Amino acid sequence: MKRLLYLTIWLAAAQPLLAQPPGANEILTRIHPPHFKNAVYTITDLGALPDGQTNCKAAIDSAITICSDNGGGMVRIPRGHYFVAGPIVLKSHVNFHLDNGAEIIFSANAKDYLPPVLSRWEGTELYNYSPLIYAYHCSDIAITGPGLLNGSASQGFAKWRPQRSAQQNRLRQWGIDKTPTYQRVFGDSSRLPPDMIQLFGCLNIVIDGISITDAPYWVIHPVFCDNVTVQYVTINSMNLNNDGCDPESSTNVLIQYCHFTVGDDGIAIKAGRDQDGWRVGQPTENVVIRYNNFTSKTNGLCIGSEMSAGVRNVYMYRDTLQHCLSAIYFKSNLDRGGYIHHIRVDNIRCDSARSAFIRFENNYHGSRGGNHPTLFSDFMIRNARCRISGEAGIYAVGVQGHPLTDIFLQDISILHTPVPQVIDNTIGLRYSNVRINSKELRPVNTGIIRLHTD
Repeated sequence: MKRLLYLTIWLAAAQPLLAQPPGANEILTRIHPPHFKNAVYTITDLGALPDGQTNCKAAIDSAITICSDNGGGMVRIPRGHYFVAGPIVLKSHVNFHLDNGAEIIFSANAKDYLPPVLSRWEGTELYNYSPLIYAYHCSDIAITGPGLLNGSASQGFAKWRPQRSAQQNRLRQWGIDKTPTYQRVFGDSSRLPPDMIQLFGCLNIVIDGISITDAPYWVIHPVFCDNVTVQYVTINSMNLNNDGCDPESSTNVLIQYCHFTVGDDGIAIKAGRDQDGWRVGQPTENVVIRYNNFTSKTNGLCIGSEMSAGVRNVYMYRDTLQHCLSAIYFKSNLDRGGYIHHIRVDNIRCDSARSAFIRFENNYHGSRGGNHPTLFSDFMIRNARCRISGEAGIYAVGVQGHPLTDIFLQDISILHTPVPQVIDNTIGLRYSNVRINSKELRPVNTGIIRLHTD
């Protein structure tokens, strides 16, 4: 039913240019779902009670272990409400499936997510509270619906405020100093919330058809993964830093037919933070994002700001954004280094952006005084439409001596905005049929900031 609904929406929109953008097809040929053994392990057969109160973690853990040890298959969660006091840890060759009407309700007690596990938090490696669903160096895993995952974070993790805290600063300094990862231990008494779903170093992943609510931090976070598909996923979670999906230092990623209503970015592509990202050196590359619908408290389609190992070969097309801060956003600062290269955005629709519809920013807030500018190069944004952009239409600001380079905007329309463009330190900025406030706009390549109202 969910698949039919999404298909109907896109056919009704009658979006033009139905052919795949050049380059996207090559990536799609590398992305394929894993196959699972035809065996089913139902958690109620192992003692789980769907009363929403009895702790079902032991039955779920047992089903996952038996399934994986016997060569794989499906771990089935039947209709009902299942309380789980602690993380669900996936293993290879397991399809973790929630039937229609099934809901997993996670504990709000932080101590249930100890001992700490190896993860990445805002681009820096550490040992921290376990993500609510976690996998470590597994292959051929799936989380499938149409059931619901309820993180219960508004009763616990989401009350924490890690931004600008002593613990956040300590972790970032450890990353800069290249402190050995095994010494970066957070856990009991720390206040760095875990992700909802983090898959660490995994191969052949599908997340398909599930719904997610009340997540503690980033919602879906593949780290160091290859061959990842996220599709037909519905997220309704407005807590602090609830990005919808953050592929990080991962390759061959497809995100399609999703509907996210989130408290932070809809999509935020990452690749590690500062020196810790350089140490690992694994970029994010070969990403396709298409046919999605986002409503976000901050940004819609975003790359950065944790992208120090580099992001390249990204295709975003035929996505719709309802309300956001910026719709198409590329961000970094002078601590990050790295690059954002060869990005293709096509056929994007946005109702309203509170800041800028299209935004390039190479001096994003939070810099710790570094001098490692990011290389922004080779962007093409085509067939993008926005009704209202609250502060500016196009914002492209590089840093002195390190301009943004080779940006081509074609067939762009913004109906209403107070300032058509804000341009600073750009080279090779080109427009073709860019119309803002019903007037065709000319590009400016300059090292001096100007506000253009013509």
